[in-house]
Amino acid sequence: MRQLIVILFLALPLPARADCVVLLHGLARSEASMLILQQVLAYHGYRVINETYPSDDAPIAELVGYVGRSARQCGMERMHFVTHSLGGILVRAWLAQGHPPNLGRVVMLAPPNHGSEIVDAIRSNEFLDEVATFLNGPATVQLGTGADSVPNQLPPVDFELGVIAGDVPINPFGAAMIGARSDGTVSVASTMVEGMRDHVTVNASHTLIMMNPLAMAEVLEFLRNGVFDHGITLGAAFRKLAQREPA
Repeated sequence: MRQLIVILFLALPLPARADCVVLLHGLARSEASMLILQQVLAYHGYRVINETYPSDDAPIAELVGYVGRSARQCGMERMHFVTHSLGGILVRAWLAQGHPPNLGRVVMLAPPNHGSEIVDAIRSNEFLDEVATFLNGPATVQLGTGADSVPNQLPPVDFELGVIAGDVPINPFGAAMIGARSDGTVSVASTMVEGMRDHVTVNASHTLIMMNPLAMAEVLEFLRNGVFDHGITLGAAFRKLAQREPA
């Protein structure tokens, strides 16, 4: 599938340069997890900043600084954010401190905007809590659904935000713990947040949603138009990914 997309991309002329997009990966991941999305955005003319930050080494308050580090690389170009999971919480926390004058739109993929029930289950068991913190860092246990969790302490969003949720849980244990429609890590309901402009759900898992053709096509749609293409088919998604907008 990836080879087909690349072949289609190479067959078309280059578009005029668009804006700058900052990508932020999720917990215990790296910039490699966002590489296909980076290539898609670059193909469509965006200048893309995609850097690894130490998501498994520090609490959320410390990780927020890495958002600003990446954002500064956009200079004064219009700047968008596209995030996965924890990355969305970091952007919310960073923007809660103030908006840069060049802020554009934000698209969040599978964000735990109201936390994850899986984290609640981990925190209720001392052994699991210690193991999760050791493996994935202190940010892990800050993402529960309780009122004291970091996501639930953040204010409603006051910027142009589109949220893409997944509803295909790969891990049956995660799905069972959540007990509602989910991507296996975050429930669809938890991805929603007050103030968002649009929300859409695609058939994708939490782990791979950033590589899903439907999700990538919806990212492009929101960055361009500020709304999602609800009801988009897989064929239409591939056409959207392959067809550059005219200069």
